[in-house]
Amino acid sequence: MPQRVKMPERRANERNKDFKEVNSGYTREQMLEESKRCIQCKKPFCVEGCPVEIDIPGFIKELAADNPSAAIKVLKHKNSLPAVCGRVCPQENQCEKYCILGKKGESVAIGNLERYSADWAAKNDNYELRMTNYESTTKTKTNNIKVAVIGSGPAGLTAAGDLAHMGYDVTVFESLHDIGGVLRYGIPEFRLPIDVLDIEINNLKDLGIKFVLNTLVGRTKTIKELFEEGFKAIFVGTGAGLPVFLGIEGENLNHIYSANEFLVRVNLMRAFDFPNYDTPVYKGKNIVVVGGGNTAMDSARTALRLGAASVKLVYRRTENEMPARKEERLHAKEEGIEFVTLVNPVKFIGDEKGFVKAVECIRMELGEPDESGRRRPKKVEGSNFTIETDMVVLALGLNPNPVLPSLTEGLKTDDHGYLIIDDNYMTSIPGIFAGGDIVGGDTVIQAMGMGKQAAKRMNEYLKGRE
Repeated sequence: MPQRVKMPERRANERNKDFKEVNSGYTREQMLEESKRCIQCKKPFCVEGCPVEIDIPGFIKELAADNPSAAIKVLKHKNSLPAVCGRVCPQENQCEKYCILGKKGESVAIGNLERYSADWAAKNDNYELRMTNYESTTKTKTNNIKVAVIGSGPAGLTAAGDLAHMGYDVTVFESLHDIGGVLRYGIPEFRLPIDVLDIEINNLKDLGIKFVLNTLVGRTKTIKELFEEGFKAIFVGTGAGLPVFLGIEGENLNHIYSANEFLVRVNLMRAFDFPNYDTPVYKGKNIVVVGGGNTAMDSARTALRLGAASVKLVYRRTENEMPARKEERLHAKEEGIEFVTLVNPVKFIGDEKGFVKAVECIRMELGEPDESGRRRPKKVEGSNFTIETDMVVLALGLNPNPVLPSLTEGLKTDDHGYLIIDDNYMTSIPGIFAGGDIVGGDTVIQAMGMGKQAAKRMNEYLKGRE
């Protein structure tokens, strides 16, 4: 069996100085070579690993026949954001994990082929390709039933796209001044270029979806007011925007950022292009990033591109336990990020003006597995040491956005602040559905899967009320 075709990428010592995309995408010849590796299993386990249920063998078969226009139609039958998914989905833990070729060698590069299809469609733009979804290749006529989507992240965009194709009059309410949620503010351009995201969003606009920006539902406009305005059902996809902190001494020192603030400043508010954009961000020289997920990798690689001389990634377990994608870890190390593993901060040390100057850390060792299945880190007493730094980014995860639940009577959450939903994705208030990080989703594609399933349940709910 031929080897998997490697994704072309820019050289590390060039790409770590700018925000241009790292991976350059397959050529036509590479696409053909890779797509022909698929053996078209009679029982495609890869599909079972896809949260949005893409017909993976179907679109790859069209690519192998050098027919990308048919491939993108197969993809868009289930997925409104293929260019996004082809770039940021953890395929190695989902569809590719179940590819039969991976049992004895290397799986088919499903994500790379999805990206090729979407990029081809963008370069060969036509109305039919943009409108394709479900059973139709033309824009669905509206049934004049109004539905609202709160939040324009991956869950909200997916729900909005699917509902529009079902014929609903969809309005998306976004609290920020631009569309995309975490896809825009949380993922750097070297992984997901803004123009790629904008193409996907414009395709949704072409379906007739309306976007209302700078509107914080719960504060600017209430759920009750949305129902009074004639919306018959509402999807909540407000995500997770509340940073997690360590809770240790010195955490409020200057130049200690949450990853959320840091990435929003750089990605959404374009701080890397100051003063052309009016958003300042401190550009440290010796930076410590705490965490081991994709957001930690994004923060570390972004800091390096802003001009840091040294970026250390501090993580309390080993690299094998890091939740970040293998590709992102490899790219980070290639670009010069230093991994400092089995280490955890215990105190931040400041100078006389209140700016961070060092991190006191303690060495860790791995004990028995915890509830996640990973071995629990334990302190090695007496192993404290310090790392000098002039800037720290804390990438420890996010808690669900509390604004809407706290301001909406009857909208129930669990002890962690996640919205409680039933098997039909409906919240404690009839007619309000939810998905994505606000209910415990973990990745972009999981959020999209929830948005898709919620849209189906919303359709069933509304049909039942006719």
